[in-house]
Amino acid sequence: MLEEFKKFVLRGNVVDLAVGVVIGVAFGAIVSSLVADLIMPIIGAVTGGLDFSNYYLPLSDKVHTGVAYADAKKEGAVLGYGAFITALLNFLIIAAVLFMVIQAMNRLTRKEKAVEKPAEPSAELKVLTDIRDLLARK
Repeated sequence: MLEEFKKFVLRGNVVDLAVGVVIGVAFGAIVSSLVADLIMPIIGAVTGGLDFSNYYLPLSDKVHTGVAYADAKKEGAVLGYGAFITALLNFLIIAAVLFMVIQAMNRLTRKEKAVEKPAEPSAELKVLTDIRDLLARK
């Protein structure tokens, strides 16, 4: 059973998946920082200083309006639609970047396929070609 588990773990698919997950987590952190630290402040500046992360709707009378979202969550139930907008923006940016990466990879593989030399004709095809050429000369 231990050997079977070892075979499973060391298969290429599992290792590739593990590498993909680690890179995905790191990529997610980069995109989260990009959105939170670069894009959202620019959007806030364009829209007059709006900070989406602090947008919420109070669902309880205990929640005071105008306090930060984190403090409002401590006071009672709130709908944090600003955090949702930020998460949605994160997703859209990740999807767009992945789309561009996959498009670039597809272009590279198409170029590689175009550069590849055609396969050598089989011996049978060579013989038939020679026969055709001989018949064409007569």
